[in-house]
Amino acid sequence: MNVKIIGLSSRVVTAPLRRAWGADVPENHFIATTVTTDDGGVGHGFSWTPTIGPQAVLALLEHDIAPFVEGLSARAEEVWDALWVRLHEAGGGGLTTIAMAGVDLALWDLAGKQAGCSVPDLLGRRRETVPVYGSGVNLHYTLEELAEQSQRWVTEGRQAVKVKVGKPDLREDAERIAAVREVIGPDRALMIDANQRWDLPTTLRALERLAEYGLHWLEEPIRADDLSAYRRLRRSSPVPIALGENVHTIYRFRDFIEADAVDIIQPNIIRVGGITPFRRIVELARANSIAVAPHLLPELSGQLASTLAATAWVEAVDGATMTELGVLAGPSPVSITESGLTVTGQPGLGLEIVPNSRGFVECAAG
Repeated sequence: MNVKIIGLSSRVVTAPLRRAWGADVPENHFIATTVTTDDGGVGHGFSWTPTIGPQAVLALLEHDIAPFVEGLSARAEEVWDALWVRLHEAGGGGLTTIAMAGVDLALWDLAGKQAGCSVPDLLGRRRETVPVYGSGVNLHYTLEELAEQSQRWVTEGRQAVKVKVGKPDLREDAERIAAVREVIGPDRALMIDANQRWDLPTTLRALERLAEYGLHWLEEPIRADDLSAYRRLRRSSPVPIALGENVHTIYRFRDFIEADAVDIIQPNIIRVGGITPFRRIVELARANSIAVAPHLLPELSGQLASTLAATAWVEAVDGATMTELGVLAGPSPVSITESGLTVTGQPGLGLEIVPNSRGFVECAAG
């Protein structure tokens, strides 16, 4: 039976962060999507952005995507490919792929429900437990607050942690990383993330000071679109280089991989356009022996990580999972414990966004 899409609705739900990621990031935005089909099926998905563009994503969904997908077959990959062609003149990635993710996730959710299983089981789950690392947007924390956060991750049983770097004075970065290493001990993996704050010379100077702390990876030290700088960096870096949260297409991931500019790719499933392109990017990485560590949103990325051939670290930002933000209408589709992340197995994705309540701000187009 060729099931057809008959409707797509969208709305923005803004969730305040428990602790702001800085003065300019007090909240996260979820653009909830619902797909309906001519056989009575309903699939739920979402797009996401922490700061820029939720209303632009909503406008794309309401005005450009919804009319186009109505009448199409409710097959996620077919719809994604058709939308990619349709929206490409508005940009090959960024707002367009973020908006496309909302449709793609809703269609995969629908497919799982129709099959009576979770999306990981529909795709082929390969492992029961996925490792989770503690992550924090904590550059603005005091040294004491950073140490306390690190100790909490140790107490929770995390075997890896990631902290921010990029203070104006490199000596302060070194002091902070030394303090974290002391707290977590020599056996846990320690990652650092500069969030594009440095140029190449600064990165090389920083590595001279920070590599001694046994870093598992250095994440996105330079502007994410500067392929040439990353290629030069990786040639001389004593620390593996990770990037990808700001890379939006399989073509751009291919560029970095073919240039030998990266050791670990970190696609954000929403920013690349959903599960459909994420799976294609993963296969590209697998063919080139590149590790994958999905970026943020463990309730989503953890489910997909359970289907990967190689073990992938999943990121759980302190206080900012969908569960902690309270944006899920039902129980979480994953459980995060000391041993790692497990998928609960509920049908579909289990990621319906809560209706307007609990003090959230909601906006629907039209």
